[in-house]
Amino acid sequence: MSKLATCVLITGTVGSGKTSTAYAVGRLLRASQVPHAVIDLDELRRCWPAPPDDPFNTAVEAANLRSVSDNYRRAGVARFVVAGVVEGAGALQRYSEALGCPVVLVRLRVDLHRVRERLLERHEPGDERDWHLSRSGQLDGILDEENAASITIDVSSEPLDSVARRVITAVNWA
Repeated sequence: MSKLATCVLITGTVGSGKTSTAYAVGRLLRASQVPHAVIDLDELRRCWPAPPDDPFNTAVEAANLRSVSDNYRRAGVARFVVAGVVEGAGALQRYSEALGCPVVLVRLRVDLHRVRERLLERHEPGDERDWHLSRSGQLDGILDEENAASITIDVSSEPLDSVARRVITAVNWA
């Protein structure tokens, strides 16, 4: 088993580039031969229907994250790169407990006009796109109010590889 793993959890509003950044961080870690795992929280909670009292499937997400991180740790992972929305009181603690290691929360901040452009490109017209467009501004405000991130990086006009290098530097993984 590896030594105690560390984790960076990349958060931001919908369309901010959380998953893309996590994958880019993973590519840089691989190039440096650092054992790691990239985990997309959206995939760990993607099931339907969600319970009425848990519309974002956070209970399923936490249970799956605990199992997945245990498996990765047994495989020798030294770093976890996690992408997902961290919202609400106790959320960061929940992720730290599920991962079994300390979590550094990095928020990607993107101009909401750019987020809107990304969402219009990503989603076909309809209810799903409308939800994401509405949620982006709402969630951005929630993340501003909670101010839970240890590190905030403005990524509105920065290339993805540069953002990934900034994340790695910010969490002292360079």
